[in-house]
Amino acid sequence: MDRVPCVRVRPSAGEATRTELAGRELLDPSRKITVEDGWLYIPVLEPPSLFDVEYRSPPQRDRQTTPEDVLGFSPRYERIGDVALLDEDDPERAAEIATALCESDLPIESVLNRASKVKGELRVRDWDVLEGDPTTVHREYGMGFELDLSAVYFSPRLATERHRVIEQVEADERLLDMFAGVGPFVIPAAAKGATTVGVDLNPVAIDYLERNAGRNDVANRVTAIEGDVRTVEYTGWADRLVMNLPHSANEFVETAVRLAGDACWIHYYDIQHEDDPFGPGEAAIREAATEYDVTVEHKQIVRSYAPHELNVCLDVRLS
Repeated sequence: MDRVPCVRVRPSAGEATRTELAGRELLDPSRKITVEDGWLYIPVLEPPSLFDVEYRSPPQRDRQTTPEDVLGFSPRYERIGDVALLDEDDPERAAEIATALCESDLPIESVLNRASKVKGELRVRDWDVLEGDPTTVHREYGMGFELDLSAVYFSPRLATERHRVIEQVEADERLLDMFAGVGPFVIPAAAKGATTVGVDLNPVAIDYLERNAGRNDVANRVTAIEGDVRTVEYTGWADRLVMNLPHSANEFVETAVRLAGDACWIHYYDIQHEDDPFGPGEAAIREAATEYDVTVEHKQIVRSYAPHELNVCLDVRLS
């Protein structure tokens, strides 16, 4: 049998990895995912960067009805849980794709079509609900996240980046996520034994954060706060801060410095031009943290955001 590239991951990371690969349109639909010696092997069309890839001979999939069978073409969509997300300008084409997705053998129960860009201080977008409803449960590295896609912001494409940060968390840490959403940083950090605080302006996101803390049995290590992070009373508390608010994180650097303990890690997310993607963020942190020694320990390109623009992360140590 022909050998094809397969991404190798632990089973606990399987769903998050599969979702990310699907979002990048790299999954090989003709081959089965296999398990061997404690590893999951996910067949892909071409080797992706930032993943462990082996060439193997997974079996062919049993023939199932695909959206392509119904439509006669391959639709573009992203999946979160059992919800498919479209970005179609033509309402009739969107409706046709939605019907095909739900009639196929894929585990899709609902279909939404983007009706706006991410907007406002709550970072949500408008959706046209074409099939089903916008609530789902997304699984990522062994954690389950319940969410309403019409009311909160969530991106499954950041799963690998979130896992990279969580791998650095120690059990005795105090982590504060300044823009926590439904808890994709807070919940797994608490699962590692950290004491965590998640802050968000969006009351719906905070409601789901609390639900997800209970769903994942970490409610005793999670404090959820609805409101502006600039007003929270955790001065000098944090050992680790997550600042995942690209485009606007620089407006909150002084708050981050106030929240930081004597020694603190900051994971600062930014979107900048490819000519200097890390410089503006580093400059903002150094300007605000004058009472600390500031060390940029790692610079991470998370993904391409737009032509000539990069979504990046700076891992910064204050001491």
